[in-house]
Amino acid sequence: MLTFLTVVIAATIFEYSNGFHDAANAIATVVSTKVLTPRQAIAMAAFFNLTGALLGGAVAATIGKGLVDTNVVTMPTVLAAVVAAFAWNMTTWWFGLPSSSSHALIGGLCGAALATAHGDWSVIKWNAGIWPKVVVPMITSPLAGFIFGGLLMFLLFAALHRFTPHFVNTVFGKLQIFSAAWMAHSHGSNDAQKTMGIIALALFTGTKAGSFDHLPGPLTFLRTPTFVLPVWVVTLCALTMAIGTAAGGWRIIRTLGHRMVKLQPVNGFAAETTAAVIIQAASYYGIPLSTTHVITASIMGVGAVKRFSGVRWTVVERIIWAWLFTLPASGLIGYALARVARAF
Repeated sequence: MLTFLTVVIAATIFEYSNGFHDAANAIATVVSTKVLTPRQAIAMAAFFNLTGALLGGAVAATIGKGLVDTNVVTMPTVLAAVVAAFAWNMTTWWFGLPSSSSHALIGGLCGAALATAHGDWSVIKWNAGIWPKVVVPMITSPLAGFIFGGLLMFLLFAALHRFTPHFVNTVFGKLQIFSAAWMAHSHGSNDAQKTMGIIALALFTGTKAGSFDHLPGPLTFLRTPTFVLPVWVVTLCALTMAIGTAAGGWRIIRTLGHRMVKLQPVNGFAAETTAAVIIQAASYYGIPLSTTHVITASIMGVGAVKRFSGVRWTVVERIIWAWLFTLPASGLIGYALARVARAF
């Protein structure tokens, strides 16, 4: 029981870090274009992250039972996965790099499960989970963000070239509020569910191991003989992500909103709308997408259409390296932590 409580606390801390680490996903563009003040943008993002997190459960199911064999997962396995993801989140946050909290959690889970299974790679569901729902989307979703963000920006340029910059900025300054809200909602619908899936996995694992057999009456709700997503888990994760978002993530907001490319309201609208559509579709199909990858690539695509040389490609290069290292780095951390847990 103590280990389970530790898992819940660690998962909650991770969800909080996910909120402020990925706050930039929803509000970097709306802050950089000065459509909203930072305080207004964070309040809006926190609210719509909450609404998104309260809906659906397909992504949570993928994380909890679709990536690794649940028969080998123990409570220390789940704890090692969450701690590994949190450690990588903090590292990339410190350097202001918009890496993927989702891939950090997935990598940590796979590494920890591999260690628990004594190096048996078959415990990782490659064909049914990792390849179609993690690796392929990791490549295709940023490409889609870049291409469709650029295409939408091109179409907007073609449609608006006769209007004055003042008129365009005024109209899209208002429209960008809606696109940023949609982006925040879609982020909550995908990212918050990943921690829900981890806690649900811990509940299922603890029930299977008999950890909850002798609980007093008020705590019997913890017993979950089948993998389900309890209402209290959904509520806890949704509120935690909203609070984390309210804390902001200024290092990453500066990277996405200022250092990579200079944006106008119409550019922000194009990037946010593109990313929100892609993320919402992924949430529907239970794909634990990297919302960070999608919005970052969308901003790149929009910026490249605006002026290719206007994108600071040295910053982009640093971001891409962070993307590539996230899965293996968090996997190694998860593996090491699970090995240490086994020693005790």
